[in-house]
Amino acid sequence: MSLLHFRCKERRRTQRVPLIVPLSVHGETDDGEKFCVHTQSVSVSQHGASFELAQTVVAGQVLKLVNENSNRNVECHVVNIYRKRDGKVYVGVEFHGEANFWHMTFPPAGARPMRRIVGNKATA
Repeated sequence: MSLLHFRCKERRRTQRVPLIVPLSVHGETDDGEKFCVHTQSVSVSQHGASFELAQTVVAGQVLKLVNENSNRNVECHVVNIYRKRDGKVYVGVEFHGEANFWHMTFPPAGARPMRRIVGNKATA
């Protein structure tokens, strides 16, 4: 669960889920050279993903992701690029269209986990 500043409004359409899925990232450099990089997701949502990427990309660049478990592919664009303290570069992407790329059902943004109600007496 992320902490938000009291003035910030949650803008995500669905919650992020930490999930490691092997991915192939296909794209094109500024020089027109095609590339294919194998990586894995760090977190996913119904509308996008975050993953480590050694290839240089720019915000707005169109990429194709291939889920190596299901062999499904989706076109996406880069919305965020950030470098962590360990020096690795992570990329956030948003999918084009509403395909269920991850084969999962995601809770809506702001949904709270269900709480189990436990009775007062324990039975033996």
